[in-house]
Amino acid sequence: MPSPSLLFFFLFFSFVSPRPIPDGQLQHEEQRLVLQPAHANNKWGSFHRLLDLQRGSHVSGLAGLKKYFTRFGYLHKADRAELSSDSFDARLESAILRYQTNLGLPITGRLDAATLAQIMTPRCGVPDSAMRPPNQTGVAERFTFFSGRPRWTGSKPLTLTYAISPVRTIDYVSRADVAAALRRAFARWARVIPVRFAEAADYDAAVVKVGFYAGDHGDGEPFDGVLGILGHAFSPENGRMHLDAAERWAVDLGKEASEVAVDLESVLTHEIGHVLGLGHSTVKEAVMYPSLSPRTKKVELQVDDAEGAQALYGSNPDFRLNQLVESETTSRAYRSSIGCSSWIRMAMLMMLIV
Repeated sequence: MPSPSLLFFFLFFSFVSPRPIPDGQLQHEEQRLVLQPAHANNKWGSFHRLLDLQRGSHVSGLAGLKKYFTRFGYLHKADRAELSSDSFDARLESAILRYQTNLGLPITGRLDAATLAQIMTPRCGVPDSAMRPPNQTGVAERFTFFSGRPRWTGSKPLTLTYAISPVRTIDYVSRADVAAALRRAFARWARVIPVRFAEAADYDAAVVKVGFYAGDHGDGEPFDGVLGILGHAFSPENGRMHLDAAERWAVDLGKEASEVAVDLESVLTHEIGHVLGLGHSTVKEAVMYPSLSPRTKKVELQVDDAEGAQALYGSNPDFRLNQLVESETTSRAYRSSIGCSSWIRMAMLMMLIV
């Protein structure tokens, strides 16, 4: 009979040793990932049928994907016949390559599982057209701006007033809770740049106007229902910030049971970045990354977010960038330790069993 220690090591390495996965099984796992997306909306959820397509394919549904890439700035509007074609042509391949580069995905040029899963993830409605291609070092640039690099101007200290629409509301989250989430979101940006944000009593007189809208609401950027486009905002000096009223918004995910709940403060923080003049970021951890999964809270500004805002407005004299650097370093170290610690806990449990 083997000793307890030998038995422990046999059991331990039987768990941790990698086993080859047959090609057929691997493909099945990729398909399972996409066929069961994270609560994708009806329109984008249909893209799962396009798994593993590449240039030269002709499959029903590719025309819908072309509309998606046109909507978010990866395809230029062409003639109607080309956009309605279900052919995987060179232009679509180029769009996919740019999309994969911008969003930190494997650069394959095909509709692999990771790419389709990202496409079906809820996101901001502002196009990614400002996101920069790789520079001479082959590394994609990070924070971006709207075309022309617009920013708010005025006497210093610059103060922007804001207000929530008295009529464009949702009935299951109190106005007080929405206002509190908005104050916290503005405060995060005010911490890093010398811009003040003040709540206005008069909605019509406010510079930044926030409201919940459904479907086609008259600004040329219609919403599309649950877990599609979450919200959008316009560049300076416009000030409009719109959220999709069809979403299930949450101010406390711990108290919200819905599997499709979207964290309100996270989306507000992101859209304020657009109001200030920032485009989308290529950094996945950044607040200004274009997508947000349901039941995810993402409100802490990263170095990339702060540097982008400071490039427009300068730095808040009371803020030090190393505060965010230290925070990011600690966060990365913690995430890295999770996988290791889980194996340690398993090993300790197995030793007790032996």
